[in-house]
Amino acid sequence: MKKALITSVALAALFPLGAAAQERTLTISVYAFAQDDYKTIVYDPFEAKCGCKLVVETGNSVERIAKMEANKANPVVDLAAVSMADGLAASRAGLIDKVDASKLENFSKLYDVAKDPNGDGMSVGYTFYATSIAYRSDKMKIESWADLLKPEYVGHVAFPNVTTNQGPPALYMLGLALGKDTPDLKAPIEALGEKKDEIVTFYEKSSQLVQLMQQEEIWAAPIGRFSWAGFTKLDVPVAWATPKEGQTGGMNVLVLTKGSKNQDLALQFMDFWLSTEVQTKLAEKLIDSPANKEVKVSDQVANNITYGEETAKSLKLISSAAALDNRNGWLKEWNEKVGQ
Repeated sequence: MKKALITSVALAALFPLGAAAQERTLTISVYAFAQDDYKTIVYDPFEAKCGCKLVVETGNSVERIAKMEANKANPVVDLAAVSMADGLAASRAGLIDKVDASKLENFSKLYDVAKDPNGDGMSVGYTFYATSIAYRSDKMKIESWADLLKPEYVGHVAFPNVTTNQGPPALYMLGLALGKDTPDLKAPIEALGEKKDEIVTFYEKSSQLVQLMQQEEIWAAPIGRFSWAGFTKLDVPVAWATPKEGQTGGMNVLVLTKGSKNQDLALQFMDFWLSTEVQTKLAEKLIDSPANKEVKVSDQVANNITYGEETAKSLKLISSAAALDNRNGWLKEWNEKVGQ
């Protein structure tokens, strides 16, 4: 009994939320990806630290934002991890509150691009990733995004569907290669439409690509860096392209639900997730590329994630506003020209 009391006092000293916190529940909404590792690295240690209960809801960004909208009057979720664009969508819909950066001890450790990704003070980036082309280096040479459409290559290409997170960024870079830097993405969608019968698949899940490449059904596919590790384990030579137009990518952010009764606890959790220790462990597991600039990893790990300030600065990202304002147009154009 005495030992238990001492442990409780020690935890309270480490994390001064008071006795009431031991009875509190924090509900978070996150991607379903790598939840076993998140439980070990993030969730369980936080529960031990705060003496609270963590409830985890999972799903894709769109589904989870819709649920937040449905429960706007009486929020169920306290904190959510979503894409940068969905963070702005939630802000526009009045679903989230400003993040008080003064209450985040680890805020100053973030790369500048992660501190206020949408420029409205409503989100903080926790991971970012590069998107480029994984390709069979013994079969082809990729120097430009437009090389994917070369007659000798196009019949061995998988391209992300416009409805996926990788679709619009990959289309944007293809557009740049075609000399069109416009957010409507009409030129690259039209170019794909002309080759739609030759392209192997317009994929919706990157998990299927490793098998397709192993079976030599495809030679190349635009992917997010978080999917790269699987390709490195193949017994065929696969390279990560550095096209002359550059690499694109994305960022995921943490947001606080407006009207949540647990915002102080949510901020504590956010700060914990952004800490050097947690971000390092997630990076070492190849789960998330760190937004915390103090994270140091081995060369082997660095080669399998999106790592370093220069890389973060160099990514050509579609702005959240452009993504939101053009989504319906992209889908309409895609359905007309590509039909999937």
